[in-house]
Amino acid sequence: MINQTSIKRAIDTIECRVRDPRRGLPEDLFLLASRITPLVNVDLLIKNEKNQTLLTWRNDGYGKAGWHIPGGIIRYKETIADRIHAVALNELGADVEFQNNPLSINEVIHPRRRNRGHFISFLFECRLMNSLNREMRYEEGVPRPGVWAWHDRCPRNIISVHEMYRNFI
Repeated sequence: MINQTSIKRAIDTIECRVRDPRRGLPEDLFLLASRITPLVNVDLLIKNEKNQTLLTWRNDGYGKAGWHIPGGIIRYKETIADRIHAVALNELGADVEFQNNPLSINEVIHPRRRNRGHFISFLFECRLMNSLNREMRYEEGVPRPGVWAWHDRCPRNIISVHEMYRNFI
């Protein structure tokens, strides 16, 4: 049987150490949260005048490295709009405007994954408002984590979870 007093003490200890959850959580606490509740994230579909899709290279240990649509997990009390702008700035060094209604809503469950195993993902159509960070542009060779590139079609090495977006790319 679960001892409610022990759980309450543990929660009190954690809350004393998390100053502002809107700024994100310590990694261990974030991973615990990801084991007990779905995470909500936004993904940014950005096209250029040639109808190419902007993708970034991901190699974070949560699957095979590959190209992916820029995106991020919404923080506590953070609006969808604020997370979209934060993702654009953090991953692309740019700002975007976006359509308020998502193009797609998907539930993603990784049955064998302990951490980060359940997501609700919202895909938003976005438009760049300024130039991308040129220092993060993919040139050639093995991509570095975080580099970006325009793609004419969905690449073979798209991360597996973003296969759900293949028809959008």
